[in-house]
Amino acid sequence: MRAAIIGAGSLGTIIGALMAHGGRQIDLVDTNEEHVAVMNRVGARITGEMDLLVPVHALTPNDMSGQYDLVFLLNKQTANDAVLPQLLPFLHGDSIVCTLQNGIPEPRVASYVSAQRTIGGAVGFGATWIEPGVSQLTTREETVRKFAFEIGEIDGVTRPRLAQVQAYLSCVGSTAILPDLMGIRWSKVLMNATFSGMSAALGCTFGEVLDDQRALRCIAFLADETVRAAHAAGHRMASMQGEDFEQFLLTSAAEVAAKAPLIERIWTQHRQLRASMLQDLEKGRDTEINYINGVVRDTGRQFGIPTPFNDRVIELVVEAQSRRQIPTFSNINRFDDLLASRAGQAQHV
Repeated sequence: MRAAIIGAGSLGTIIGALMAHGGRQIDLVDTNEEHVAVMNRVGARITGEMDLLVPVHALTPNDMSGQYDLVFLLNKQTANDAVLPQLLPFLHGDSIVCTLQNGIPEPRVASYVSAQRTIGGAVGFGATWIEPGVSQLTTREETVRKFAFEIGEIDGVTRPRLAQVQAYLSCVGSTAILPDLMGIRWSKVLMNATFSGMSAALGCTFGEVLDDQRALRCIAFLADETVRAAHAAGHRMASMQGEDFEQFLLTSAAEVAAKAPLIERIWTQHRQLRASMLQDLEKGRDTEINYINGVVRDTGRQFGIPTPFNDRVIELVVEAQSRRQIPTFSNINRFDDLLASRAGQAQHV
């Protein structure tokens, strides 16, 4: 099988390196020419929670040739309209395109490559791009081994090709095949809209969010809005990281404090992580905010579900993005009015 990763950035470098380390043929494709050159000359280095240097085959999109049986999409969704048309000549009728991107990218991907060739999956770990050839694993290695990926078909049918994709991804860590892809997707949206959203909005690590009581309360409300939006769209939250994400639904604002142990269990293992959106802001790039918290906002508007906390995260990230600035933790003060409003509601329960 001939396979490629499109977008060998922070996650793509680690995933590609571990696939190659596991004996799989994989091309790491990225637009960063220096990154590609270093990986070919030195190898792909994983630092942080893992220390590994792996010889890999890397190339730029201009160097691609032939056709691939399996393609993993790990480029930013913001680049899909440019990347996907360029990918088409390198696919054949039975090619598999597995999008591991943030948000809910399957409909857009399928509109280019066809629904018949599209499957999706959620990544259960995080990474930070350090320099050309080097990516830092910021999630505990044990967590990666246990909860690396969840994949599925758009229509929920379990086809034999999922086992082929699973075999590649299992070089990285445990890969579950689940029948409810949208349930998986919405749970990953919750993972990203909460801590990734707050990490980007506050310019900090996940650990710094965990250590601040106001930020933790925001997390609970961000999660609740996400579950409500998913339910309105007809989807239930799938379990992730061994936890039932339906637990994030609040019956009242008074329940927020009771969600702290759940939040701690899931995100403590990701304390070192800086959201990829924050990394984009630090590099002066546009973020995927409209494909993450924006999914919650847009679905909420469609079905009449208020999403004030997600709206505020979007506001702060877009503001930083437009000014090409890096947010600071003082932005937590911008949530005080929303928190005061919800506290008032709790007092009247």
